[in-house]
Amino acid sequence: MSTIARAMTTKFRLALVQLLVSPVKSENLSRARRLIKEAAGQGAKIVALPECFNSPYGTNYFPEYAEQIPGESSQVLSEVAKECGVYLIGGSIPEDDGGKLYNTCAVFGPDGNLLLKHRKIHLFDIDVPGKIRFQESETLSPGSTFSTFDTRCQLLVYPGAFNMTTGPAHWELLQRGRAVDNQVYVATASPARDDKASYTAWGHSTVVSPWGDVVAKAGSEETIVYADIDLQYLTEVRQQIPIHTQKRHDLYSVSAVQER
Repeated sequence: MSTIARAMTTKFRLALVQLLVSPVKSENLSRARRLIKEAAGQGAKIVALPECFNSPYGTNYFPEYAEQIPGESSQVLSEVAKECGVYLIGGSIPEDDGGKLYNTCAVFGPDGNLLLKHRKIHLFDIDVPGKIRFQESETLSPGSTFSTFDTRCQLLVYPGAFNMTTGPAHWELLQRGRAVDNQVYVATASPARDDKASYTAWGHSTVVSPWGDVVAKAGSEETIVYADIDLQYLTEVRQQIPIHTQKRHDLYSVSAVQER
């Protein structure tokens, strides 16, 4: 799942909250609030939570933990974003809308207002014999729109919950690839690893530079990852290898078909 922040300053601090998710929603919300405040106290201007931060990650849990937006979890996020004056990318929660369930990321501005809801477009279905089978599509519906919001920053943010099969194989590889492809900072926010959970997250929340360098990376435990994002450096990378000005619009184009 991804959200895109775009536009306007030179340097800012990003914080990724690698939350250890428990089966108790109220505990998850309380710890998320505390860690967001801690991140803001360390100078973070954008804070991101992991995918499915208020609920265990599992198709059997999604119906039980699902709620509407606005709702209990989004209210907590709105309040803490306003209290701390930060942009808050609220990982994701199971969202219930008219009987359909979505994997939804809510984003809040420093005034506490909801900037957007991003419903995960490409659901995670995997079947690797002898290792893992997981099918989000058994209970969730896919979203149908892209999501961007205006901030003073430019980066790609992916709240995600890779597992012990895909994590070591693909987590950092995909992130570094997207950073180099787009010459942009890329951040991934994972839940902390819980070896007792039915779905074991990989952890290792990471920030990668436009050059593809890993500039910050967590282990598997609950923690906060900080990275100082330098948009002047981003500009320099794009000048050094000017792929954005060399695109062949006479040969190809990218367009988005929005929800009707």
